[in-house]
Amino acid sequence: MRKSYSPNEELQSLISVLREVSSKEKVNIWKRVASDLSRPTRQRRIVNLSRINRVTKENDIVIVPGKVLSAGDIDHKVQVAAFTFSKTAADKIAEAKGTVISIPELLKSNPKGKGIKIVG
Repeated sequence: MRKSYSPNEELQSLISVLREVSSKEKVNIWKRVASDLSRPTRQRRIVNLSRINRVTKENDIVIVPGKVLSAGDIDHKVQVAAFTFSKTAADKIAEAKGTVISIPELLKSNPKGKGIKIVG
């Protein structure tokens, strides 16, 4: 019999860490991100740079519980954390003097989740 679900170990450990930090710090943002990441792959968020550009201002911190794609441009400095990035999207963010980081890095630098927008 064929197995219908093969878990991504990196994703599963990230989800458990997000839930732990959420309960430890008593903030719901990490629980929400963990919930979004635990969805099936087809239901996870996929966000283009044009949307990030529309909903952010200079020096905002954004988290995408899914993938960031490169459609559109970004014209201001923004810090973006996501589970995955397309190579072109990461390059465009860097060209705009923005920062591309992983969700664990953002969690480590900002465990209280202050000033973070969830986009998607």
